[in-house]
Amino acid sequence: MDSLVTVMAAVEKLGFRVQFEVTPNGLKSLASRKEFRSDEVKIVRIYRFEGESDPDDSSILYALQTNDHERGTLVDGYGISADSVTANFMKTIQNLKMAR
Repeated sequence: MDSLVTVMAAVEKLGFRVQFEVTPNGLKSLASRKEFRSDEVKIVRIYRFEGESDPDDSSILYALQTNDHERGTLVDGYGISADSVTANFMKTIQNLKMAR
């Protein structure tokens, strides 16, 4: 199983170079400083990792693309249920994708 660092490097080579963070207002690009609503972002790929010594120590890497064609990653280092702001935003994006 590949490590989070290895997969992040491989995803970056595919053009997902921007780092994103979730704020109370949406997803923020650390490159352009723009904020995006959930309907302006799509999840291209999801990678899930379990901790080597503790399976509950999980992380999720999201490969994302915005409607402005910024491609990058968001890492939820504690798993989808630990950070409610990140979890709620990512669930909203996933629900929009399913509805389309």
